[in-house]
Amino acid sequence: MIIKKNGLGGDDRALEIIIQGKKKLNGEIEISSSKNAILPIIAASILTDEKIIINKVPDIKDVAIITQIIKELGSQVEQKEKQLLFQNIALENYPPYELVRQMRASFLLMGPLLTRYGNVRLSLPGGCAIGNRPIDLHLKGFHAMGADISFRGGDVIARAKQLKGQHIYLDYPSVGATENIIMAAILAEGTTYIENAALEPEIVDLANFINKMGGIISGAGSNVIKIQGVKKLYAAEYTPIPDRIEAGTYMLAVAASGGQALIKNIIPEHLKAISAKLEESGAEIIEGNNHLIIKREANIKPIYIKTLPYPGFPTDMQAQFMAYLSYANGSSVISESVFENRFMHVQELLRMGADIKIEGKTAIIKGKKELTGAHVHATDLRAGAALIIAGLAANGKTIVSGNEHIRRGYENISQKLNALGANIQEL
Repeated sequence: MIIKKNGLGGDDRALEIIIQGKKKLNGEIEISSSKNAILPIIAASILTDEKIIINKVPDIKDVAIITQIIKELGSQVEQKEKQLLFQNIALENYPPYELVRQMRASFLLMGPLLTRYGNVRLSLPGGCAIGNRPIDLHLKGFHAMGADISFRGGDVIARAKQLKGQHIYLDYPSVGATENIIMAAILAEGTTYIENAALEPEIVDLANFINKMGGIISGAGSNVIKIQGVKKLYAAEYTPIPDRIEAGTYMLAVAASGGQALIKNIIPEHLKAISAKLEESGAEIIEGNNHLIIKREANIKPIYIKTLPYPGFPTDMQAQFMAYLSYANGSSVISESVFENRFMHVQELLRMGADIKIEGKTAIIKGKKELTGAHVHATDLRAGAALIIAGLAANGKTIVSGNEHIRRGYENISQKLNALGANIQEL
C-alpha cells in the first residue's frame, strides 16, 4: 500500500490530536494543491497510455487511495517527493472494492475507463457520511452517450463499443457528474454539450488538464460545457490549483483565535464567498494577487449563511463556520441546502459548550464568549476541521479523535497550525 508512515497519505496510526486552546495564531501559511481538483485529474490520467506528471501533490489520504486504485488496475506509478508519474498502458477495468468503498471520488474512474476500454465494472463508492449523493446523473450521462448500464452484486456495470457525443442536461449541477461526463466524452465520437453543468473552479482545472493532453474542451466554468471528442490524448505535465477549502479553513482558524496571518498560494477569486462572510462577521481581509492577509480584532458578529453550489457559499465550509460562529456576539443562522445530513458535528460542538439548535436543514447558533475543551470525535473530513477550529479558541484541552477523516483532505494540518503558534500534538 502507498498509505504508510511518512509516505503519501500520512501515518494512519495518529488517530487523535490534542489541542491546547486560547492560542492566537500569527505568521504565514502556504496552501496545498486542491484535493477536489487533483482527484479527477488523477482519474483523467487513465485517458492516455502516455506519461502523465502531476506536480505539487498533497500528502493526503484520498490521493493515496485513488493512486493505489489505479496502481492495482495495472498502472505504472512512480512517486518523487511532491510529484506523481503515471503511465497507464494496459489496465484492468474492475477497481478493487476494498479501496473503492473508502472514497466517493473513486466513482470518477468510471468515465475514463468506460470511454477508453468500452466496459467497466465498479462498486458503489463510499466516503464521508454526510448525506445521500446519488450517482444517477453520472449514469444518465453515460447512457445518453450510448452506454448500456446494469447492476450486479452491488456493482455498476457500463458497456459501450463507442460512446457518441450528445446534448446532456443535468437536473442538478453536480460536480462529480460534470467531471465524469467530461472524461467520458473526450474520447467519444462527435461533440458533447453538458447543460446546467457545475461551475466550480475544480471543473475548470480538470478541463485545462485534459486540454493540455490534447483535448478540446470549452465553456468550463459556465453552465454549458462543450467537449469535442478526440481519437487520442497525449503526455502532459500539470500542477493543480490551490485548495480553496483548505485556505478557508485556515482563514477561519486565524479569525477564531483573534490573530493575523498571511495565507499564500491561493486564488482570491475562488474564496469570494468565504471572504465575504468573514468580513461580514468582523474580520479584515487584504487581498493580493496570490495571497491574502486575514486578521480579526473586533468581536465576532452573527451572520446568516446558506450553502449553495459555486459561486455560492460552499457546503464544505459550513461546519468550520459553525464552529467559528459559536464564539459570535449574538445568534447566527446556517441553512444547509446541499446535503441533508451535514450537521453531525453539532453534537460534538455541544460537548464543548456550544449553544446550537437544529430545525430541519437549519442550524441556529447562539454565540458564547467561551467554549470549553472536551473529548470530541470527527465524523467526517470537514467536521474534523471544525472541531480543530473550536478547540483552538476554546478554554483548556480538546482531544479530537477520528483524525483519519481529517487526513483525507488536509496535508500536515497540525504542523501548519503549530507554525502559526498553535499547541497541537498528535497521538
